[in-house]
Amino acid sequence: MAKGSNIVHQYFRKEMEGLTILVRVNPIQYTGTEITIQEGGNEMRELEFDEEIFEDLKADGFTASSALEFNLYLNGLV
Repeated sequence: MAKGSNIVHQYFRKEMEGLTILVRVNPIQYTGTEITIQEGGNEMRELEFDEEIFEDLKADGFTASSALEFNLYLNGLV
């Protein structure tokens, strides 16, 4: 199995009324992190997915996003 530092995560984004959702997916272990950005503050949660996560994200209206944006929010720089 690949080490954590060797995994190339995939990033997704969705905007809805008053909030933005950013998702990072580990495509090897099907785990990830979701950051919900809203005016009152940000929320983060760790998630576990199944093999159909990419189809599910597309069906829910998520689009590919940048690692930079996700990591800026993750590290509290935005």
